[in-house]
Amino acid sequence: MMNAAQQSSPPTAPLVMQAKGLVKRYGQVVALDGADFELRAGEIMAVIGDNGAGKSSLIKALSGATVPDEGTVLLDGAPVQFRSPIDARRAGIETVYQDLAVAPAMTIAENLFLGRELLRPGMAGRVLRMLDKKRMLEESVARMNELKVGIRSMTQAVETLSGGQRQCVAVARAAAFARHVVIMDEPTAALGVKEGNMVLELIRRVRDKGLPVILISHNMPHVFEIADRIHIARLGKRAAVVNPKKISMSDTVAVMTGAMAASELPAECLA
Repeated sequence: MMNAAQQSSPPTAPLVMQAKGLVKRYGQVVALDGADFELRAGEIMAVIGDNGAGKSSLIKALSGATVPDEGTVLLDGAPVQFRSPIDARRAGIETVYQDLAVAPAMTIAENLFLGRELLRPGMAGRVLRMLDKKRMLEESVARMNELKVGIRSMTQAVETLSGGQRQCVAVARAAAFARHVVIMDEPTAALGVKEGNMVLELIRRVRDKGLPVILISHNMPHVFEIADRIHIARLGKRAAVVNPKKISMSDTVAVMTGAMAASELPAECLA
């Protein structure tokens, strides 16, 4: 398996998602102040920032969870307007939130198709609305095998899984239905070293499957291990986009906190 240092998005890769001049105000508070963002095909883009930097507001605008007051979001070069997360999902953007949004008492297969249940063919599905549990189980096994998620049975309840395995179910669900982008909000938070590494490996497989990933994380070692580029948010704007293979973690944190201006970085550090 290639790691992020071996496989990264070339600078000429097409832009999958862009944000231009996003503004979001909450009363007197300006959460986004002309924020820009670019995600290229085949990359893992990490988004980092101090509390209040605007990274959460940026991700909410990209995932349809909030509507910006000004600015434009583009998908494959075409402007889009997301009024809700459902709009973003219809456009092929899937988001894995920190609270996972899994149903613990339901099986893994049922969770993978939660909200997208398959109906039986014919009258049983159209009229009686009967679920096609056999097909959902078969597709769940195929999708988990494709991502090499080592869970023995798709019929076990999610509440029987470890924290890392639950996170893998949520990530696999997003990867199964995403057509454009997968957004992950703190996917390794509260996980141990072994389980955190398991989730990181799964994120690589999602990227290698052809889906660009936006990763929001406070875990700087994880960011530097897996990201192809790092978007640094500060004061509601994009402070810089840096190459984790060319910049030190300390300089990245310095730009993030305002101790160093992006203009002070060597050109090779920028991405």
